[in-house]
Order: sequence, then C-alpha cells, then structure tokens
Amino acid sequence: MPAPKNAFKAALKEGRAQIGLWVALTSAYTAEICGGAGYDWLLVDAEHAPNDIQTLVTQLQALAKYPVHPIVRPPVGEAWIIKQILDIGAQTVLVPMIETKDQAEAMVRAVRYPPHGIRGVGAALARASNFNRIPDYLQTANDEVCLLLQIESRAGLANLDAIAATEGVDGVFVGPADLAADMGFLGKPGSLEVQAAVEDALKRIQTHGKAAGILTADQMLARRYLELGATFVGIGSDVGLFVNATTRLLNEFKAADTAGQNAANPGQAY
Repeated sequence: MPAPKNAFKAALKEGRAQIGLWVALTSAYTAEICGGAGYDWLLVDAEHAPNDIQTLVTQLQALAKYPVHPIVRPPVGEAWIIKQILDIGAQTVLVPMIETKDQAEAMVRAVRYPPHGIRGVGAALARASNFNRIPDYLQTANDEVCLLLQIESRAGLANLDAIAATEGVDGVFVGPADLAADMGFLGKPGSLEVQAAVEDALKRIQTHGKAAGILTADQMLARRYLELGATFVGIGSDVGLFVNATTRLLNEFKAADTAGQNAANPGQAY
C-alpha cells in the first residue's frame, strides 16, 4: 500500500485551478466548519497564527473527513519543523520568505527522504504513515509531497527564475503583503507598482512549468490572477470572514434600531 495520493498536487500538474481559504483561528472546530464549505484547499497557518504542532495535528484530524486538501505553512523554512509537519500528516507545505535558489534546494531536501533529501525516518511513529500501517509509505512518500515556496521580497523576485526552476519545487506563491512592504508600500498591496510586480511574477513562474499561487480578499483581483494562469488562489481567511460578519451584524442591528427610532419620532430626525 503506497502513501495517500495528493489530489492537490495532481490538480496543479494538470493546470486545474484550485480555490482556497486561509485558516488562522487555530481551532479544530472552526477548521471543521471551513472544511465542509467546499473549498479545494485550506491553508492552516503557523507563520502568523499562534499554531504549534499540537494545534496543527488536531486541525488536520478535523479536516480528514472532508474532500478538502490541507496545506500547512510553517513559521520558517527550517528542516526540523517541516519534518514534524510532514510526520503529522500534511502532504503539502508552503514555506515562507524564500529568497534564493540555495534556500529552495534546501527545502526540496527537507521534504524528501534519503538519498534524495534529509527528512528524518520516523514514519513508524507518525500519523503520516497511519502509524506504520502503510507498508510502502517510505518508498512512495516523496512522490506525494507537494512543495510550495513563497516569494515576498525584492530579493525573492530578483531570484525568482532560479527558484522556480529548481527541481522538486511544485509551485511558487507570491506574497503581496510582504512584497508591498519591501517595495515601500506598507499596507498597500493594491498599489499599481506592487500589482505590476505581482503580475509579472505570476507569469514568470509559469514559464518554468510550475504552478503559481497567491492570496487576496479582493474578488476582482482573484479573478484577474486566475485569468493570468494562477492555479492555487486563496480568496480570504477565516479571521477576515469572522471579523467582517461580527462587525456587519452589529452595525446592521444598530442601523435598524436607529431607523426604527427615527420612524417613531419623525420630528427628531435631522
């Protein structure tokens, strides 16, 4: 029996667009709610959300019953944390802050077992191998791991072609928020200069036969990126949805209450 097939990786190879959502509330309960929504993938974030290995594994367990692909973003591109993320059952990782080909090659080695990499052989203890109940896991795991690298600085853009051309890299994700900050447009990823750089990057990634990805809560921008050929596009986050929904609910209630008071006292409405 081989390692489970990575349907997300297969979809990227076939050029099928995959629409996803960022999951950052660190709760298995909310992850499960998002899991049933119908997204192609959910990214469980450990870079900017306060996740650790224990909270990550509970969210992976909560998502296991849904036909949605979980991606995990570690806090940093280090072999030790990537090893743990793979062992708890994630098959796709998005590594942040990649700026050089050397970093890209190091991440390829981190997700592969020897002799092609340095991933530690601890599958007998790991959820990834169904606790050693998948007899061919070690022999087949490499093929089912999907490695996504995140470019989010001017240095990363300068080395984008070398990074994207690295064998073993399945996709490159453009991080517009950090890129905007590095370009001098902190908090303004929609700036024309930033968007020009983003669009150029998305096109260049594809010239190397690699999947291009990005995150935006702007639906018009998301559709634009899909038109440009991006194949894994995040369209929001659980945090953003919760913030917007809770704020909107209260504002709508207050507006209705005010309208009702004005209707009851028309002479006092100014």
